[in-house]
Order: sequence, then structure tokens, then C-alpha cells
Amino acid sequence: MAQPISAEPDPLLVSQLNGGSGEALTALFDRYADAVYNYCFRRTASWHVAEDATATVFLEAWRGRERIATYDESALPWLYGIANNVCRNLSRSARRHLHAVGRLPSEGAADDHADGVADRLDSERQMAAVLAAVRRLPRREQEVLALVVWTGLSYEQTAAALEIPVGTVRSRLSRGRGRLSSALSRDSTSTTTSSRTGDGHA
Repeated sequence: MAQPISAEPDPLLVSQLNGGSGEALTALFDRYADAVYNYCFRRTASWHVAEDATATVFLEAWRGRERIATYDESALPWLYGIANNVCRNLSRSARRHLHAVGRLPSEGAADDHADGVADRLDSERQMAAVLAAVRRLPRREQEVLALVVWTGLSYEQTAAALEIPVGTVRSRLSRGRGRLSSALSRDSTSTTTSSRTGDGHA
């Protein structure tokens, strides 16, 4: 008896998707939608934008179904590659959302019965703060950092997702981590200095 399509391995699903199987795409969606959604949230700091981005990723996967491939017997690097491009294109609307989130009060954002909404706003606010630092990096370094650090892809899988050499992944990640560390150190020093100056005038 044949196993259900939802239990089939990625290479077989991808082969079926290459041939135009909508069921194969549905199976991949069920398997990886949460991972893609979380990645898109980390790239946009907006749950709403991440939802739109995730839907767009799988729409683009269907449109480009003849080109899909697996790496290490997984379709996820390919899907992350699409998500990377989708989030890049959504960056303008996502930045507008970040500014709006940044203006929200840190407390009292929702009533007691809406704790879930408050939690979502808190997570967006925290992610917005992280992205503010990450977005100081060159875009190519941002993309490598996001895929390696935030999704746990290997260097080889990241190279497959971005269609660049493994050595380029390593060098961009190293530079990105160095720049980010320096930026965060400067921010910390600046914040401490400002705080001390404020105390002096109190």
C-alpha cells in the first residue's frame, strides 16, 4: 500500500512538484510553512507581513515549480531562497511597520483579555530592535546572517539557497558578525554615556 503523499520524502515531493502536482506543493506547505513563516517574521518584524510573505513564497514556489530542487534531500533551502527574495521586496512596507511598532507604548498596549495581542506586539517590538541593528549591515551580509543564524542552515545549504559559493557565505558571515558586534558595542557605549549625562543634569 502506497504511503500518503504527506509522508513522502522531499526529493519525491519535489519531483512530483516539478511535474505540476498541486498535492506535492500542499504537502511541502504543511511541512515547512511554519519554518518559512518564522523566518519571514525575523526578516520583517511583523507577524502580518510575515503571513503575506509566507503565502507569496509558496505562490512563487508553484510558479517556479519546474526549477525547484532539493539540497541534502531537503526542499527547505530552496524555499528559504525564495523567502529571502520575497522579504527583500517587502522591505519597504516592513520598514513602515517597524516605525509604527516603535511608536507604540511599551505597556498597556492591550487589555487583560488580549494578552495574545500584547505578546505579539512585544515580540514585534523586540524583533524590530534587533533588525534595526542588523539593517546597518550590507544587504548581502544581512541575508547570510539571517539564513545561518536564524534558520540554522549549514554554510552549504545557505550557499544553495542564495546561489553563491560556500566560501562567499563564510566571508560574508564573518564580516557581518564583526560589523554587528562593533555596532552593538557602539550602541551600548552611546547609551551608557547618554544615561550618565542625563543623571548629571537631574
